[in-house]
Amino acid sequence: MNGSPDSTQNRILIAGCGAIGSVFGGFLHLAGARVTLLGRPTHMAAVAKNGLLLDGLWGAHHAAGMETVADPARLSGRFDWILLTVKCPDTTPMAQAVAPLLAPHGQMVSLQNGLGNLEQVAQAAGTGRAAGARVIFGAEIPAPGRVTVTVCAAPVRIGSPGTTAHPPLEAGLRRLLHLLERTPIPCEWSDDLTADLWAKALYNAALNPLGATLGSTYGELAAQAHTRSIMDRVLEEAFRVAEAAEVRLPWPDAAGYREHFYRDLVPPTARHRSSMLQDLERGRRTEIDAINGYLVAEGARRHVPTPVNMTLTGLVRYLEARNRAGTHRRARGE
Repeated sequence: MNGSPDSTQNRILIAGCGAIGSVFGGFLHLAGARVTLLGRPTHMAAVAKNGLLLDGLWGAHHAAGMETVADPARLSGRFDWILLTVKCPDTTPMAQAVAPLLAPHGQMVSLQNGLGNLEQVAQAAGTGRAAGARVIFGAEIPAPGRVTVTVCAAPVRIGSPGTTAHPPLEAGLRRLLHLLERTPIPCEWSDDLTADLWAKALYNAALNPLGATLGSTYGELAAQAHTRSIMDRVLEEAFRVAEAAEVRLPWPDAAGYREHFYRDLVPPTARHRSSMLQDLERGRRTEIDAINGYLVAEGARRHVPTPVNMTLTGLVRYLEARNRAGTHRRARGE
C-alpha cells in the first residue's frame, strides 16, 4: 500500500476531517497521495504531533507527515481533489470556502450522508467539477489522533451525477478510484450515482433517526417487530418519493429493497450506533434535514404523503432544540 508522493499530482484536501475523512485521508496518504487534513483543532493538533492512528476492520496503520490545518483561511496551493466530508448543514459554507483551491482540472467529491449535497457542491465548484460517492462504512474517533473503522456494509461507489458526459471529470475520478484501490477501503465505479445515493438515503432514513431517538444499535432496531414495522413504513414512503422523482432504483418495489436491506445491509452494521445519536450526544446538529427531512420536502413537492418520515424528522428536531436550550441555560449559569 505504501507509495512515494508525487510533488505535482495527487494533491488531496480532506475538507472536514472527522471520522470518515480521517479514514480516507490516512489511507490515501499511505497510498502515496499528498494529503492535507482540514478539521477540528484538537484532532488536527494530535495528528500533527503523533500522526494518525487507524485501526478497526482494516487493520492497524500509522499515517504520519500529513499537513494539518484547522482554519480554511490557512490553506494554500491547488488540489487535484477536494474530498468533502463535513456534516450536511456545513456543505455550502465549506464548499464555497475551498472551491477556489481546486486545480484547473480538479474535482470536488462529496463523501457525505444524505441528499442535496451534490447540488450544493456543483454550485460552488461548477457542474463539470462536482462528483460524489456512496459511502456506507462507519468509523469513530475514540480519541484525538485516532480513528477506528467499526462497520462496512458495502464498497464505496464513486462517480459523477446526471447523464451528461464530462470526460475530464470522469477521467479525474477514475484516477482517484485507482488511488483508492491501493488502500484497504473497498471501492468501485458507479454508473448511476444518483441511484446509489438514494439507495443509501433509504438505508439511513430507516435506521439513523430511530437509532438516535431510541439509543439503539441498528441490529437492535431490526430485531424487534415494533421498530421493524416503523422502518418498513419509512422505506415504503421513501421508495414512493424516489419513484415520483424518477430515480431508477435497482429494485422493482419497496419489498425488494426491504429484502436487500435486512439481508445484506443491516447484519454487517448491526453493532453500529446512529451518527445522529452521536451528534446529539455531542450537542451538535444532525443531518436529519438531508435524510428524512429531504424525503418529506421532496414528497410534499411531488404530492407523496410521508407521515412516518415527518414524525421521525420532528422527533429529531425536537431533540436538537432541547440540546440548544440546555446549552443556552448552561451559558447563563442556570
